[in-house]
Amino acid sequence: MRVVCLSGGVGGAKLAAGLHDVLAPGELTVIGNVGDDLEILGLHVSPDLDSVLYTLAGLNDTERGWGREGETWEALESARSWGGEGWFMLGDRDIGLHLVRSQALRRGETLSGVTGRLIRSAGLKTRLLPATDDRLRTQLVTPAGTFPFQEWFVARRHEDEVDALRYDGADVSRPAPGVIGAIEDADAIVIAPSNPFVSIHPILSVPGIREAIERRRVRCVAVSPLIGGHAVRGPVDRMMRRLLGGTTPALVTMCYKGLLDALVIDAADETAETDGAVVVTDTLMLDRESARRLAQTTLEAAMETPS
Repeated sequence: MRVVCLSGGVGGAKLAAGLHDVLAPGELTVIGNVGDDLEILGLHVSPDLDSVLYTLAGLNDTERGWGREGETWEALESARSWGGEGWFMLGDRDIGLHLVRSQALRRGETLSGVTGRLIRSAGLKTRLLPATDDRLRTQLVTPAGTFPFQEWFVARRHEDEVDALRYDGADVSRPAPGVIGAIEDADAIVIAPSNPFVSIHPILSVPGIREAIERRRVRCVAVSPLIGGHAVRGPVDRMMRRLLGGTTPALVTMCYKGLLDALVIDAADETAETDGAVVVTDTLMLDRESARRLAQTTLEAAMETPS
């Protein structure tokens, strides 16, 4: 069985880990968001790719929800003391990975190439592909101005309301090697419970990716990022209310118009307005076991034979 998962953010990494656990080695391909990437202190940081890598490898900090377990911050504090940028939290262990990636990119390697090496170094069989090797950056248009994603999310604590989004570079980008082939060869496609606007739409903005999903011959199932109409973490509920007028399952489906065969929702949203086929289950991923249960339910929905 070959499964493709579109992933971004913490929720995406958790579901990717659940899928990784219930599938056989090598059966899962994760296509990761790169709209959050940034260059800081001379390092190329790919937060969403790293979240998947760390979570699959069991290296993630489960209490904080991001970054490496057992992290320390001495290099960042030193950089701050010398007048360097200190608003983005780069841990000492995390910096090691960024050094390897940044050196490889300066040598002319592609982001997909170095990501593949990192996955193999972690001893993982799951494929992790960036949506594109080209520069793609998410911009948030707010009443206070337009900001790159990380500046809005981290430095400004995502307090500014969002009026629109841009995916700079998307129109001239190309899917990374293997992305289209993985979608075309998949037996099922899963969209993780990620923020549609800042995690999944940047992936779909790369020319060719949405079109490949649209012409699929297999089912595509998304997991809602909301429970009881609220975000588990992050600003997706606020963004949906401002941009779409609410947080119902039907509006989540609207985020992926023309792509879904079913939406997996939490039992807390069962009585809310829906649009299309829904699967009701417990979607809260508190640990790896609950992520596996959600992954199994999602795969069953993705492999269901239409009546």
